Amino acid sequence: MSATVVSAPGKVLLVGGYLILDPKYSGIVVSTSSRFYSVVSPASTPGVITVNSPQFINAVWKYSINPNGAIEEDTSTFNANSFVHLALINTLTLAANLKGPEVTDALVKTGLQIHILGGNDFYSQRITLEKRGLSPTLENLNKIPPFTPLEIPISQVNKTGLGSSAALITSLTAALLVHFGVIARESITGDGHEDSRRLAHNLAQFVHCLAQGKVGSGFDVSAAVFGSQIYTRFDSRVIQPLLDGSRFAKVEGLYQILAATNSGWTQKVSPLRLPPHVRLLLADVAVGSDTPSLVGNVLKWRQANPEVANDLWTSLDEENQEFGRTLKSLSAEWEKNTALYEQVANYLSSMQQVQWEANPELPKEEKSLIDRFVKLRTISENIRAKMREMGETSGVPIEPPQQTKLLDDCLAVTGVIAGGVPGAGGYDAIWLLVFDPPRKHEKIPTPAACVEILWGRREEKDVTPLSTEESVTKGIQVEELYKVPGLQQAISAARN
Repeated sequence: MSATVVSAPGKVLLVGGYLILDPKYSGIVVSTSSRFYSVVSPASTPGVITVNSPQFINAVWKYSINPNGAIEEDTSTFNANSFVHLALINTLTLAANLKGPEVTDALVKTGLQIHILGGNDFYSQRITLEKRGLSPTLENLNKIPPFTPLEIPISQVNKTGLGSSAALITSLTAALLVHFGVIARESITGDGHEDSRRLAHNLAQFVHCLAQGKVGSGFDVSAAVFGSQIYTRFDSRVIQPLLDGSRFAKVEGLYQILAATNSGWTQKVSPLRLPPHVRLLLADVAVGSDTPSLVGNVLKWRQANPEVANDLWTSLDEENQEFGRTLKSLSAEWEKNTALYEQVANYLSSMQQVQWEANPELPKEEKSLIDRFVKLRTISENIRAKMREMGETSGVPIEPPQQTKLLDDCLAVTGVIAGGVPGAGGYDAIWLLVFDPPRKHEKIPTPAACVEILWGRREEKDVTPLSTEESVTKGIQVEELYKVPGLQQAISAARN
């Protein structure tokens, strides 16, 4: 059996922070071009599973399989990794449940070798750039080899908030499902087969909740499986029987709960793409926030002030939904009249937002399309204002003053459409939507380049761009090892 490679993208929650925890509300999540890759191969050591994450020091975990299929961690290896351990146990339990003793027989006979690697943007590359004497620019980030070693233990890594744990678990569980024939390779190639993706989703959600010790909203796993979307969370009661009493699922009843046909999985996923010629820009800001602490404090405030909170959340939800509808309407306009859309995108990319409506002589069709971009900007700013209000009322730094100043400066740059703090907010990241149309004049800097100039001029020197963009591929994908730049080399280096 040859190597099986499955990748899963990271995510950015543009709007829907906090609300997405409640199944009454939805959020808009964009999947990223940065991906986690799990490479599963037969090994030469019978009854042993070796997992290696070669970007980190001492990131090798070994597990033994007894003839009954039970997996035990080798305590002689370095730091335990509950995410990997739980993913292995529960995925292989599900595989054996569906495929029978052939799964256990294969493990006992040959064992497994697994490599897990994440795209560079999942981790802060500031120190890597400094060691190479490079300034934090997109151009210099692209000079760093793919899957570059960080030369630190995994416990010390600074993450960038792209959902590394969800992408890791999703890629690993899906790779094992494909490797053992539980889902066919072709079923998650391209758009794939929905039942296969739903099974992969349900398993990854369960394992992720188990590893984290709580049931989250699940938008990060959903984006890893299905790609960019408008997401409404699942009812947590569906997996409660698997979480009660043990961190390890029993064989009995596992598939029945995780099956794609189980109506208890009530999440709603509406596919979404950013409009054409609109680029997602992300930045890592060198401060950092404790997301669980932010979320916990907001939920306490909501419980203590239900009337005020519910009024604000209802108002926010209306803006969030309108944001999604406006994104979809812009994509529809591109399909209806591509030439006009590209003309308008080029026009707006060359000026600040305050100038977008300044020309009274614009043709009616152009003005109508410009109005939609203005609307997108207005809605985004309304959402920011309401999120700040939530932060001020609850005493939680959802968009602290430093981030407000940074975002306002960015939004004044030519060709910038909208921006905000992703997910739960805080100090550690920002997102921007900027125009990125086909260039008519190569010497004129792009909006992305103009934003980079602004970041580079900041006295604080606290902003590092991420090279990731929106993923053009839908969620999890089966990959060819040699076609992923740098992946084969990174694995070969780990083996030597």
